[in-house]
Amino acid sequence: MSLSREQRLKNLDEIKGKEIDYSDIPELDEAFWENAVIEHPEKKKPVTLRLDADVLEWFRSLGKGYQTRINSVLRSFYEAHKKKVS
Repeated sequence: MSLSREQRLKNLDEIKGKEIDYSDIPELDEAFWENAVIEHPEKKKPVTLRLDADVLEWFRSLGKGYQTRINSVLRSFYEAHKKKVS
């Protein structure tokens, strides 16, 4: 049985900093910050979209962020097919 999101977060909160192995994470030196680039997410455009009632209800049943999930599904489809169209 999988743990709930809340239980996984609680488990993470209980880990002490000294128990975490950082040995495989490189130090962030000046060179890293010299080449760092801030990327801002694309702005969303509000639209009116007609969806089948059962599809919308299913996304809503997944909880908060259902519109973001719908966007992610559409983006995946777009990424998979954009090369075929162009």
